[in-house]
Amino acid sequence: MTDDRVAGPEPPTGDSGLLRASATMAVGTLLSRLTGFVRLVVLLAAIGQGVFADTFTVANTLPNIVYLLLLGGTINAVFVPQLVKRLRSDADRGQAYTDRLLTVVGGALLVITVVVVLAAPLIVRLYASDWDERDYEVSVTFARYCLPQILFYGLFTMWSQVLNARGRFAAPMFAPVVNNLVAIASAGAFLAIAGTGTTTDSVTDGEMALLGLGSTLGIVLQAFVLVPVMKRTGYRYRPRFNLRGSGLGTAGRLATWTIVSVTASQLAYLVVSRLATAANSAAQAEGGSHGAGITVYSAANLFFVLPHAIITVSVATALLTRMSHSAHARDLAAVGDDVSLGLRYVGAAMIPAAALFVVLGPSIGEVFFSFGSGSVDDAVYLGTTLSLFAVGLPAYSGSYVLTRAFFAMEDTRTPALVTCLMAVVNIALAVAFAAVLAPERVVAGLALAYALAYTVMAVVLTWLLRARLGGLGLTLVLRTYTRLVVAAAAAVAVSFGVLTLLDQVGSPSGPAGALVAVVVCGTVGVVVFVLVARFLHVTEVAYVVDVVTKRLRFRSPQA
Repeated sequence: MTDDRVAGPEPPTGDSGLLRASATMAVGTLLSRLTGFVRLVVLLAAIGQGVFADTFTVANTLPNIVYLLLLGGTINAVFVPQLVKRLRSDADRGQAYTDRLLTVVGGALLVITVVVVLAAPLIVRLYASDWDERDYEVSVTFARYCLPQILFYGLFTMWSQVLNARGRFAAPMFAPVVNNLVAIASAGAFLAIAGTGTTTDSVTDGEMALLGLGSTLGIVLQAFVLVPVMKRTGYRYRPRFNLRGSGLGTAGRLATWTIVSVTASQLAYLVVSRLATAANSAAQAEGGSHGAGITVYSAANLFFVLPHAIITVSVATALLTRMSHSAHARDLAAVGDDVSLGLRYVGAAMIPAAALFVVLGPSIGEVFFSFGSGSVDDAVYLGTTLSLFAVGLPAYSGSYVLTRAFFAMEDTRTPALVTCLMAVVNIALAVAFAAVLAPERVVAGLALAYALAYTVMAVVLTWLLRARLGGLGLTLVLRTYTRLVVAAAAAVAVSFGVLTLLDQVGSPSGPAGALVAVVVCGTVGVVVFVLVARFLHVTEVAYVVDVVTKRLRFRSPQA
């Protein structure tokens, strides 16, 4: 008789375990995000920021949208707590449950992918507005190349969750590096072949295939690099179709509210996408800026989430497993302690990051996005959009931590309802801003709407979770945030002063001058923030430094 037990390390426990897991994930995330950033820079140099760029952005974003809408949110929110529970309670440490889960979800992903590829023309028209027929034709072609990514996004996410539940966090964080390297090569080859200034009228079938298939190949390889890692944990997949009594019904019931949540957020993105593509078409028709569409919105958002992905996702991923264990043991006080800890750690990174993005956003845009097919004006506008996104960065990351606490308690209903509220606020503000702003300014307004909507979400989630757990240590959290804001304000003031001084002494113009501003002001701002935070005894900042530098030293922060 074979033994179905799966060997593998227990999830991290204790504060030092959290630090080790977070530090390892932060390194992988940092590398994947840095290569992802290079990918973004090369891609925008290749496709620009005009309507042609929007045709590719819409198509290449659709796999994410469809995947998250139909299955992705369910996998992320529901199955980690379920896998952790089965790992601890089942005699085979969750082997059979995991096999059945992968069989059901994998089959569903395959069917969904085929159907969506066939429906590509309808889906593209849903997310774009005011294009001519050639624009739609190009975007549909890109979509057919990109939509098979749905299947491989799902495989990657499921396999990542299997590894996370077994205490293996590093591989899923490093795997996107492979995807980014393939995409960089694809976009670079497109730029070399097609040159700059490509339009929907000038692009060839071969050039579209190069860009679209290169994007999909990266996702395929990202998924399959996890297979040997799973084998090393002792887990080997075996298809199982006997689902009766498997416990998947519980996951399905929990998934219902997650689907509601994802649907709400994707409806908000649908509105934003149509408003942004229409604004870009209108601006181009008027002979104005071409950097006013969904490509700029998406690029600024990707830059905006860099610090969130490096710090917040690493901390919250480790915390989710730990909170799931505490919730399973009905230790709600421990869940609250972890939420408080996570909020303070996240704030120590996101508040200064938001401050620097607000000050240096336009300069950052000019440094990285004014090459190839991008103009200086478009790049500065992208940076301004980044600055407006950054207003909501602490709330965005705080919401992420708070939501994971509900997931750990197997409550997907509350986050779903709050997400619906956030989506309504986002849509209302987006439509209002689009109605009053000139076409070339609409995307900046959409970014601000996003930031304000997440601020509302963070406040409501905090209030509800505090009531559920009987406390979150909010006094300590607010005290820490107040000190962090003071330190960030000092950094902003000094950075503005340095910017003014650089202008007075004749800093170089153009991207070179912007680079000087980013390096000098960014360095000065970080130093000032750390010094003031240390003076104010904000010891959470030391944790962030430890995570980023991989120094495994832990000190429990106190007020």
